[in-house]
Amino acid sequence: MKTFEVKTFNIPTLTGISEKTIEEHLKLYAGYVKHTNLILEQIQELKKDADPSTPLGAGNAYALGEINRRLGFEYNGMRNHEVYFESLAEGPTPLSDGPLKNKITETWGSYDAWLIEFKAIASTRGVGWAMLYYDKKDDRLLNAWVDEQHLGQLQGCDLILGLDMWEHSFVADYQPSGKKQYIEDYFTNLNWENIERNFTKAQD
Repeated sequence: MKTFEVKTFNIPTLTGISEKTIEEHLKLYAGYVKHTNLILEQIQELKKDADPSTPLGAGNAYALGEINRRLGFEYNGMRNHEVYFESLAEGPTPLSDGPLKNKITETWGSYDAWLIEFKAIASTRGVGWAMLYYDKKDDRLLNAWVDEQHLGQLQGCDLILGLDMWEHSFVADYQPSGKKQYIEDYFTNLNWENIERNFTKAQD
């Protein structure tokens, strides 16, 4: 069975976010990759004995259904973190006057207006992700909040920017009361070239 591989990211010293936090966070990401592979492996094993003609629960059908429910959590945890870490890789760069900035301005009126909305979404109470998506079907950008990491993902949209707002991403450095500063520092640390690349790929 083809398996997913743990990606590596060249993340430099960041403003506010410590090397220790990044180190521990990358271990968590590696765990999502591991468990995505384990679940897919277990699905293959359970399918061997599952009989769709039997009542629910017979022949591993119930276990197969339940483990498939877990796949979205682990898989999205893996993919969301890849976008997050890539946005911090190679050091900060500014958002250029190009297609992504133009689309942000077209959608929200200005970059600053988008940023205010995005930061407000990131400040949502609870654990989850603040997301910037591109909807190719309608050629538009959308901001969204995703509970945990799999409830509320926008179907058919490509993830351009994802800000991890689970407590493990900031509490060690900022304490729970420092969420706002973590959000500010995240934008200080962003490599917009990598984010713009996500947008270019999404348009293909």
